[in-house]
Amino acid sequence: MLELPIYLDHNATTPCDPRVVEAMLPYFSEHFGNAASRHHAFGWRAEAAVDYAREQVANLIGAEPKEIVFTSGATEADNLAIKGACEMYASKGNHIITCAIEHKAVLDTCKHLEKLGIEVSYLPVLPNGSIDLKDLEAAIRPGTILISIMYANNEIGTIMPVKAISELARKHGILFFTDATQAVGKIPVDVNKDQIDLLALTAHKMYGPKGVGALYVRRRDPRVRLACQMDGGGHERGMRSGTLNVPGIVGLGKAAELAQLEMLEESNRLRKMRDLLEHELLLLDQTFVNGDTENRLPHMTNISFQHVEGEALLMGINKEIAISSGSACTSASIEPSYVLKALGLSDELAHSSLRFGLGRNTTEEEIAYTIEKVSGVVNNLREMSPLWENRNSR
Repeated sequence: MLELPIYLDHNATTPCDPRVVEAMLPYFSEHFGNAASRHHAFGWRAEAAVDYAREQVANLIGAEPKEIVFTSGATEADNLAIKGACEMYASKGNHIITCAIEHKAVLDTCKHLEKLGIEVSYLPVLPNGSIDLKDLEAAIRPGTILISIMYANNEIGTIMPVKAISELARKHGILFFTDATQAVGKIPVDVNKDQIDLLALTAHKMYGPKGVGALYVRRRDPRVRLACQMDGGGHERGMRSGTLNVPGIVGLGKAAELAQLEMLEESNRLRKMRDLLEHELLLLDQTFVNGDTENRLPHMTNISFQHVEGEALLMGINKEIAISSGSACTSASIEPSYVLKALGLSDELAHSSLRFGLGRNTTEEEIAYTIEKVSGVVNNLREMSPLWENRNSR
């Protein structure tokens, strides 16, 4: 039986998998020790649980356990990677390269660094949401110390040419950092095959708890060093001080393990449902998919509905279907999505766009209901729109 509301905003966050909750529970009470307490059994047990989670996360991305630094989430990991690299390698230069459609956690970090004298190049994107590698190479200069390009975009799902970016970075002796928040756990990610030096991820995007994430820091070829951004105890090999969130880290580890086991089957299932949703909604006249329709995440789509007022569209849907018009981190803004604007969309079209994010518990019945509901709301709004009525009279 269909239960409302339907949740189709899995790019914003995911529900915690019951198996993850089960793994975490003992570490709130029974095994409550501090992982830094090295003189008794309570601390040893907590430390062992953290070490095991470190292995689980490392296995998911093809890393070594010692290359995993636990953080409070991807935002902190982004800050540590970018600020830590700029501070550590300041003697080599003060220029970094990023992209116009990065998550705000990266863009705002770069804006902060610009106030401190760091020079930042913001690459434009092609209409499909990917960067042009020629633009990237042209932006490189002798003082470039870091390239920060996301693995996959959170609003349109476009997957960046990560391997080609890393090859350019290696060619010029520049570190390559990728915010892989949306990619890890959804598609195969291998830091060695892709030659990634720094990578950020978070638990709550892959059915783990909120408030815990990790930064991958390469240990060899090259050995990457970062200046810590949080002092006070030297935890996490001196890169991130603070008492470890043992239950959260256990949850992140379990979520990573489940993703590694189930990712392929889950992605195939979600891709089929996403394609059905997209196909049916595109039967509506003047409806468009935003971003790359080939090289993209399997569980999501972003669709624009011409001549439909965006706020009215959301209001007509969101009591029954949890959905968004862009990033959760910018949902309070009345401005059109900066990601869609960077693709070349008009303000009107950007405002009339919806992001559909399917997830582990999404059913075919929910997709069928969503197709019917969204189609009905779009048609009703267009009937009231003078722009729609006059569309063929110009």
